[in-house]
Amino acid sequence: MASANHISKVAIVGAGGNVGRFMTGALLKTGKHDVTALTRADSQSKLPEGVKTKTVDYSKPETLVDALRGQEALVITISGRAPIKDIEEKLVRAAGEAGVTWILPNEWSPDSADDGIVKDVFLFGMKVATRKLIEELGKSSYVAVSCGFWYEYSLAIANNYGFDFANRHLNMYDDGQTKLCTTTWPQVGRAVAAILSLPIQPSNGQGKQACLDAIRNKVVYINSFNVSQMDMLASAQRVTGTKEGDWKIEKHDSHERFDVSLKFFKEGKFKTEGFTNFLYSRVFFPNGGGDFEHKGTINQMLELPKEDLDEATKVAMERQQATGGGH
Repeated sequence: MASANHISKVAIVGAGGNVGRFMTGALLKTGKHDVTALTRADSQSKLPEGVKTKTVDYSKPETLVDALRGQEALVITISGRAPIKDIEEKLVRAAGEAGVTWILPNEWSPDSADDGIVKDVFLFGMKVATRKLIEELGKSSYVAVSCGFWYEYSLAIANNYGFDFANRHLNMYDDGQTKLCTTTWPQVGRAVAAILSLPIQPSNGQGKQACLDAIRNKVVYINSFNVSQMDMLASAQRVTGTKEGDWKIEKHDSHERFDVSLKFFKEGKFKTEGFTNFLYSRVFFPNGGGDFEHKGTINQMLELPKEDLDEATKVAMERQQATGGGH
């Protein structure tokens, strides 16, 4: 039952997407949330059962406002292939006009509060701009969830975490020992549901109780694993029953890979031999900000479970085989 101190009505953009479907499923599973998906008229996404839908047209901002009226929270997940900046700004402005008090913006990434990452990776600047816009409008509050890259997605694409499982080939950054924070889709879903299940303010005078007010207008951190490429390799070896000698490992300087891949990216040469994902090479810089555990995660506050690395690696391997994400 709805409470003045809890969120019950949640709108979500991208409810049928890679991570959005896990968020939606987890929110429904709580039994505390009425979930509405904002969808385009031509959307082909399959939505979980129990989700309401409202059709919007981003060329007509009034449709966004109408769809968001009565909602208490807005969760935004936008595909990297979409015009993120334009869509998210329209959503944030519409949420403010509609009276939506909480926004989980399109964060879901490495630490965009790290000045070095934001400076080097211009795409993360959009996340900073969105947080700034929400604060400037002053009509909504945000909780920006930094989760690192998604584990089963990133491990399944050879140009991301470097693994080609079918050919047992690994492109290793430097010595492969740089650790980073990474999170599975189910863990992100659980985190969103847990955040939006927190009381807005401490109840019954419990000043130390976990609540939304404590994380209002903050970047917060969650993860599944804090691992290096060598840790991932060890996991893959356990899953496949192989040894390190069964793998071909090519070592690359992370800074050089970043410079080259960023140049190719700006030139639109995504199919060029040697191209790797500049986003990923950047977080593998030694002390480059990919590991945010020292900042403190809210895993314990949200009561997120410990996950099995090998099980997640197995999911990634199956995904790479199904999608052809190897070389």
